[in-house]
Amino acid sequence: MDLSLLLHAFIPSWTSVAMLLGYFTYLAIFGSILPGKVVPGATLSDGSRLHYRCNGLLLLFLLVLLLGIGGWMDLLPPTAIADRGLELLSATLVFSVLVTNVLYMVGCKSHNQSSSLRPHTTGNLIEDWWFGIQLNPQFMGLDLKFYFVRAGMLGWLLINLSVLVKCIQESNLSQSMILYQLFCVIYIMDYFIHEEYMTSTWDIIAERLGFMLVFGDIVWIPFTFSIQGWWLLRNKVELTIAAIIANCLVFFMGYLVFRGANKQKHMFKKNPKALIWGRPPKVIGGKLLASGYWGIARHSNYLGDLLVALSFSLPCGISSPVPYFYPTYLFILLIWRERRDETRCAEKYKDIWAEYKKTIPWRIFPYVY
Repeated sequence: MDLSLLLHAFIPSWTSVAMLLGYFTYLAIFGSILPGKVVPGATLSDGSRLHYRCNGLLLLFLLVLLLGIGGWMDLLPPTAIADRGLELLSATLVFSVLVTNVLYMVGCKSHNQSSSLRPHTTGNLIEDWWFGIQLNPQFMGLDLKFYFVRAGMLGWLLINLSVLVKCIQESNLSQSMILYQLFCVIYIMDYFIHEEYMTSTWDIIAERLGFMLVFGDIVWIPFTFSIQGWWLLRNKVELTIAAIIANCLVFFMGYLVFRGANKQKHMFKKNPKALIWGRPPKVIGGKLLASGYWGIARHSNYLGDLLVALSFSLPCGISSPVPYFYPTYLFILLIWRERRDETRCAEKYKDIWAEYKKTIPWRIFPYVY
């Protein structure tokens, strides 16, 4: 593809804009009316708590059903996303910038003193725009932070499914594509089954909503996490039985660590006396969990995430570095985030954190780092 055709492919058509707006509208309307478990979030500094309707799994099934019906009735081809991938990428990028600008302006003008909406400004325009001004901005009753991460995870699944259909239509389905798709479906389905665990993550309870999270949720997650699928659409890789088994082991090992660590943290926050691996939890200073996966490394969930990310790329073989962009990026991101976490925790917990570091010396990789 020459440069002019590539640049033209990035220009959003009205069809791609309509698809994107229809998607976000669907999530906003049906996310508000479909039944789901209402989960209280973390207690904020002013004593308030937000409540989150965790109906993402139902939203997922309903949307896939509606898209399936639309494809059967020839209203929207199932390969629409795969056919307009670059258009949708650029349209979503523009949308993320516009949303961030609105969030910045609304945040600057806010006089609300609640923990969720109190403006936090540094005086540095770029820093405030990047990291955000308000902790939990809302729009028509929607918590935007929770809404955007849901949009990104579901968008990732829709891209993958569209790429899979296109692969089948082109008679190019391979073991590698099946393996990649299977791992992603398990991971995404698991996310929505345990969607309430998201309410206790650092992004939800501590990060303000700025371009970093908006772009990360609705652009980065769906469009970079699916790179392997796009690559396999144009490159067929045959795997040996040994490679398939090894790839499955990496995925399920990472999945168990990632899900297990996040579940332990979530349950500990709900009930600090809940058993961890059948035993009473070891707690440092009455606040920090030092049992289970959290007794192995201070950020053991990051290790699980990295192994899962690697398993998404392994089906692509080793002939190109392109499919390994996601795990490479994630490794850099999590090292950076771990350093930010360490600094914040040291400021928040002080002597307790110092004691915790002595008890659990490893950051992410046990006996290594």
